[in-house]
Amino acid sequence: MDGLNIAVLGSGTCVPSLRRSSCALYCGSGNSGLVFDLGPGTMRRLTHIDVSIFAITHIFLSHFHPDHSAELAPFLFSTKYPGKFKRATPLTLITGKGGRAFYEALKSAYGRWIEPDEGGGLVIREMDTGKQDMLTFDDFTVRSAPMAHNPESLAYRITARNASNFVYSGDTDVNDNLIDLAFETDLLICESALPDALKVKGHLTPSQAGEIATRAQVRRLMLTHFYPECDDADIEAQCRKTYGGPLFLAEDLMRVKIP
Repeated sequence: MDGLNIAVLGSGTCVPSLRRSSCALYCGSGNSGLVFDLGPGTMRRLTHIDVSIFAITHIFLSHFHPDHSAELAPFLFSTKYPGKFKRATPLTLITGKGGRAFYEALKSAYGRWIEPDEGGGLVIREMDTGKQDMLTFDDFTVRSAPMAHNPESLAYRITARNASNFVYSGDTDVNDNLIDLAFETDLLICESALPDALKVKGHLTPSQAGEIATRAQVRRLMLTHFYPECDDADIEAQCRKTYGGPLFLAEDLMRVKIP
């Protein structure tokens, strides 16, 4: 199986919601299990899609805000549970600049309880936050590009062995790096935090996300990372001002297959 199987684990924000967990995305590629961001509720959503935490081989953090990273420590702690399943390979954590320092700060609070002791432990890879960067693994290649949000913020483009691909924006304001990274991608999963009339610095609105998708000539667009204000707005109509292609509005547990 060389394509990409994607599931939305969290389509929301830091605001508590029964409908939406905080930011997180799952992607299955070959024998690899990828998670993008680990906001609160991620592990529970993994159980909903019947994916074990021990099947996760790579964790990508777009940046270190709590609604994108707060479940990293509980995730690492959970892998130490002496149950039926064990990790067979090292867990790889991929971040922008500061990933090792971020993990060491967590260890200063939790100590050995977040040190994976099965399958080779934890490998941390920091990608360049000043330009595009690339890493190659057995089942996929990842390219990254810096985003306009935090100093460590990155978007990621995953390409499977059969060339299927998608881009996960993380949090960002308008920037050409995302257009370049997402050019002709099969699916752009793009943050769209607030309606057009409530634009804030560091985040996109539906029409801005649509303009990026149009300029990047993406094949499909998914909007996600919705604050509650989006529930009272016509997000699709706002996006349609600037984008005419296939469009998804993310919901927790939504699935997309890229063959």
